[in-house]
Amino acid sequence: MIPGFEALVEERIKKAQKDGEFDNLEGTCKPLKFEDLNVPEELRLAHKILKNSGFLPPEVELKKKITKTEQLLETAGIDSPERLKIQKKLNYLLIKLNTVRGDRPCSPMVSDVYRDNIIKKMS
Repeated sequence: MIPGFEALVEERIKKAQKDGEFDNLEGTCKPLKFEDLNVPEELRLAHKILKNSGFLPPEVELKKKITKTEQLLETAGIDSPERLKIQKKLNYLLIKLNTVRGDRPCSPMVSDVYRDNIIKKMS
């Protein structure tokens, strides 16, 4: 850096603080959001542009649908016929997410449900 430049910058920042220029900034006293940490650096700009346009990557959209479906499943009655439909939809979404990810496991719930269904059919 240019000699003396840091001192000049520091002086201007202190003056701005003293004048109250930082008092009413948007986001004051709120936690910082680091949304792009899991996105590879070369894709961050593209993701930001898509996000600002109202589009999400398919994996993120699927995760949102899975979360909503899991919440529906929690509120459904244990013996309700609707619960089975919700469970099937959840399984479908989890399998679809695994496919989009390249078959990386995303939840042990699929195997547990599958195992439980096999046990029920065998007994």
